[in-house]
Amino acid sequence: MVSEALLAQIDQAFKAGPRRPARLRTRPGGPARATVAARHGRSLEASLERLVAIPRPRSRQDPGRRVAEVREAVDFCRYYAVLAEDQFGLAGQLLHGPVGETNSLRLAGRGVFVCISPWNFPLAIFTGQIAAALAAGNAVLAKPAEQAPLIAHEAVKLFHAAGLDPRLLALLPGRGETVGAALTAHEQLDGVAFTGGTETAWRINQTLAQRQGPIVPFIAETGGLNGMFVDTTAQREQVIDDVIASAFGSAGQRCSALRLLFLPHDTADHIIDGLKGAMDALVIGDPALAATDVGPVIDAEAKAALDQHLIRLRHEAKVLHSLETPRGGTFFAPVLAEIPAADFLEREVFGPILHVVRYAPEDLDAVATALAARRYGLTLGVHSRIESFAADVQRLVPAGNAYVNRAMTGAVVGVQPFGGEGLSGTGPKAGGPHALLRYAVERAVSINITAQGGDPALLNL
Repeated sequence: MVSEALLAQIDQAFKAGPRRPARLRTRPGGPARATVAARHGRSLEASLERLVAIPRPRSRQDPGRRVAEVREAVDFCRYYAVLAEDQFGLAGQLLHGPVGETNSLRLAGRGVFVCISPWNFPLAIFTGQIAAALAAGNAVLAKPAEQAPLIAHEAVKLFHAAGLDPRLLALLPGRGETVGAALTAHEQLDGVAFTGGTETAWRINQTLAQRQGPIVPFIAETGGLNGMFVDTTAQREQVIDDVIASAFGSAGQRCSALRLLFLPHDTADHIIDGLKGAMDALVIGDPALAATDVGPVIDAEAKAALDQHLIRLRHEAKVLHSLETPRGGTFFAPVLAEIPAADFLEREVFGPILHVVRYAPEDLDAVATALAARRYGLTLGVHSRIESFAADVQRLVPAGNAYVNRAMTGAVVGVQPFGGEGLSGTGPKAGGPHALLRYAVERAVSINITAQGGDPALLNL
């Protein structure tokens, strides 16, 4: 049985060890935290079978993706351990300066970070946020998605078992409108890391702006109107494979999923026919079964929103192809629809609906600019054998992650740092070399060493 955290428990978590004296609030990251992160990664790896078996939201029961998610969580821990070693050493970074003084720049934790994670990656993103905040020298109050508290509880237990002081990490399960709201409004908060919907990010940002006291960092990764641009030189079979994986994998319930497919008039019908055939081969059903390609969406509310959008598509656009939805549960079968322009969509449609926009090559600038005008900037896809076309699309449509001639989902820690810009996020990118910096404060120290009798560097010449 899972109980929602109470306001008194939230206050207690803020007032526990992390805030006790200032030395705990400003503790540096570095070797000690790196050791804990590395141990936690090994614990996750050793516990793979148990972690895969822990119940998650029904839409996330795919065994293969569960294994991949454990591996991603391990990658976060190991990668951030290396960053903590490199960037948070006690000596800091020595800077050039005049003879007779030393200058250094050091990084230290900000204090207490609230980490709020989503249901669609209940272990990997949950672990990644916590590992980053801890590696930078902070304490963490973690609120998992209300649909996935059990896997979060197991991850926190493994953090503590890895040698982390229990006072530095607390688990506070519950709903966003209650526990999440109380956490982000708390006066002792020093920063927030959030992954989820854009509307929720707006509310958190407004809450933080209304607080009295220091202005705290807000690290957000939100949704996107992710587009893929195809030209006439693209390989049809590769386009079809990558579109199906990007649009309908995980039932379209990834922030990086493909939402808008831009096809040139000359080859659009040929590609659409191939997409219809590929869709017909998809198996919709229980995600716990290896044969299943598309499982249910997360809940009845999500399904209702998709049903409503489908009604709009039938009235204001053109549904090109759709699959039969299984009875019962919260299944929503993949849909392929043609819309007149990118600005037909005002916000992200989170599910297995792919929108096609036809364009003329001479209109590429206008078509791409219309998508960019929506001010989302998470993922972008390009399929072409002409480098200048790919470069033009990337110039016209700013995005945190661009993928050329490949699928648009499945970023790899340390290889493809992930995160958007504009309405899609604030940065820094998760799993990238700058990931820990916004979790930290910078402190410059200048010392007049001539007061000690001379400059050792000169004496050693």
